[in-house]
Amino acid sequence: MADKKVVIVGGGVAGAILAKTIQNQANVTLVDPKEYFEIPWASLRGLVEPSFAERIVINHREYFKKGDLVVSSAVNVTETEVVTADGQHIAYDYLVIATGHTEPIPKTRSERFDQYKEENAKIKSASSVLIVGGGPTGVELAAEIAVDFPDKKVTIVHKGTRLLEYIGTKASSKTFKWLKSKNVDVKLEQSVELSSSSEENKTYQTSSGETIEADIHFLCIGKPLGSAWLKETLLKDDLHADGKIKVDEHLRVNGRSNIFAIGDIIDVQEIKQGVYASGHAQLVAKNLKLLIEGGDREGKLGTYKAQPPISIVSLGRKQAVAQFPFMTVLGRLPGMIKSGDLFVGKTRKDLGLQPNVKKS
Repeated sequence: MADKKVVIVGGGVAGAILAKTIQNQANVTLVDPKEYFEIPWASLRGLVEPSFAERIVINHREYFKKGDLVVSSAVNVTETEVVTADGQHIAYDYLVIATGHTEPIPKTRSERFDQYKEENAKIKSASSVLIVGGGPTGVELAAEIAVDFPDKKVTIVHKGTRLLEYIGTKASSKTFKWLKSKNVDVKLEQSVELSSSSEENKTYQTSSGETIEADIHFLCIGKPLGSAWLKETLLKDDLHADGKIKVDEHLRVNGRSNIFAIGDIIDVQEIKQGVYASGHAQLVAKNLKLLIEGGDREGKLGTYKAQPPISIVSLGRKQAVAQFPFMTVLGRLPGMIKSGDLFVGKTRKDLGLQPNVKKS
């Protein structure tokens, strides 16, 4: 019997882990607009230490060696195939949507490295940095810069009433105090007009009328979900108004027997983070194996339960703030869990790779 065709659209955390896991169980095609997988929660360390990016930017072919790799974006889905931007029609028996969030990043690994080096050079040459957005990305970037470059003036402008609004108030308060202790200026309940600045005039106006001087700025606000391309497809009625995909307890798209969705794009009510996306991939890998084996497997499919609101936000290289179900902690203990290596070695091992990159 010919191998079943599994098409995975999206090469982020969920898509990469799934492709690695099932490449020997089916005829797998991975569709992604870039040639590499990037460990997203570690990318901010790469801005202050470009050599770190060598471990976090991984060509898909390093871990996905058996199946087909299509470097293009998906633009349509029918009952039987995926259509890509470069005109390919890829047949599937099972389809997995894992398109996460959209962001304009380069196609090749070398171009991505160049981007890290350019951003690092900007940070090094700047005496002042403005960060727009006080979610986990903005907070972690401010902390990375404050720890590695303590002489630089760092300002966060955040429109919310507190930092890290996706987790509890204790974590927000502890983080605010920690940033203040590192001389990071945090301006809450304000927005900033980025177009008000120019190369000659490096000042920014906030919504409350304040003026901020900064040599460079980073926009650290939420990225749009990668589901806009589905709005004119077979799955258009399976999207919520916010773009999330409706899934059942097996992580299949509601009402579909052979289409799954995983990662940040699904409507499971939990914090969107890489460790949970990896869990989605592992469950769907098991379910796909059961379905591919055939027979009456419906009752044996694994089910997914939303995970508790646990989160660790790195504060530089040695400290972090962690929210657990019954306590919130800031300091070196949570820092030991995450901040030193940012789970990069573990993630590389999960992909079947050495934890470190050998120097050539």
